[in-house]
This record gives sequence, C-alpha cells and structure tokens, in this order.
Amino acid sequence: MNWQVYMILCSDDSLYTGITTDVARRFAQHLSGRGARYFRGRSPCRLVYLEPGHDRRSASRREAQIKRLSPEDKRRLIAAPGNRLGDTPQGAGPA
Repeated sequence: MNWQVYMILCSDDSLYTGITTDVARRFAQHLSGRGARYFRGRSPCRLVYLEPGHDRRSASRREAQIKRLSPEDKRRLIAAPGNRLGDTPQGAGPA
C-alpha cells in the first residue's frame, strides 16, 4: 500500500504532520473535526507538503523525523523541490 507523509498549515500558523493512504479523505476528516485532536482549537487551512512512496513503517519513521524538526526546518522542507504537491487531489487546498 502507498503511504504518504503530509503537512497541513493550521489557522494558528502551526504545522501538523501526519501519514495516510488517502490524503483527500484524511484532509476532509481534519476539516470535519473527525481527525486528530490537534485540530481542537485550531483549523486546518491547507495542505502544504506531500511525500508519497512509503510503506506504513517508513511513513511512520519519516513522520517522527519531520515532527522533530524545528519550525524553520519544516518550512525549508515545504519549499524544497521534493515536495509533491502537484499530486494533491482537488479540494485538499494545496499551497
């Protein structure tokens, strides 16, 4: 199965990092309040980073790695050429 690591820009300008096999479905869950508890008190604004091509294990490791980055390093990652937002489904709000 093709797992993806993603980052969402939130209403408070923070970045949420997660993994999924279906980015559009997961983003919709976050929007509807059925996603992560992280979105209590803040809203997901748009998908800003997408890294496909993982299996479940490598996606989990990569998610943990990204979560340990500083906010500045996360923003550099978002700006990097490897960011696959061109593959983002409609409605997920790519940057």
